Amino acid sequence: MPPNRFTISRDSPAYYLTAVAKDRLPVFRTDEIALLACRAIDEARQSGKFMIFAYIIMPDHFHLVTDSRIESTEVHRFVNGIISRRVIDHLKETGRHVSLEKLRVRSKADGTQYSLWQHRPNARLLWSEQMLWQRIQYTHLNPVRAGLADHPNDWRWSSARIFHGRRRDDEPLEVDLGKVAWRGN
Repeated sequence: MPPNRFTISRDSPAYYLTAVAKDRLPVFRTDEIALLACRAIDEARQSGKFMIFAYIIMPDHFHLVTDSRIESTEVHRFVNGIISRRVIDHLKETGRHVSLEKLRVRSKADGTQYSLWQHRPNARLLWSEQMLWQRIQYTHLNPVRAGLADHPNDWRWSSARIFHGRRRDDEPLEVDLGKVAWRGN
C-alpha cells in the first residue's frame, strides 16, 4: 500500500467529530464566517497532521470525519482552537459587538473572555467502511434535513460535491478522499 494511505479498521479507526456553537448560536450562517471556518480547519489539519475525509459546516455546528493518527481530543483542540481565534478576532476587527456579547463568558484564569463552543465536543469511533460511509452520508444530508438545501451538493460548506464527482474550482475545503484505501470496491 502506498505511504500516507488510510485503511479503516478496529486498530486504525476514523473519528466522527461534532462541535456545537455556544447556545447553538448560528455563528457560521454567513458565507464570510463559514469560509473563515473552512480556512481554519485546513490550518488545523496542517498543524495537527491529520486527514479530513468529509466535513460540513452548518449554521450552529460542524462535523468532521478524520483519521485517527492523533487522538480525537487533539483534533478537536486544533480545530476548535483555531476556528475560535479566527472567528472571535474577526468579530472584534469588524466591530460586531452584539455578536461578541453573545459569546461572552466569565473571565477565566487564562484571560479568556469569549467562548465560541459548547464545551462537550463529541467524537465517535468508526472502525469499518460501512460505518464510515454511513457517517459521511449522514453528514452530507444535514442541510437537506434542516431544510437549508434541496440536495447535499447545493450546500456550499460541505464535501458532498467532492464525493459525488462534482468538485468546484473554488471548493472551500479540500478533503483527503484519495488517501483512503477502500477495500469494498
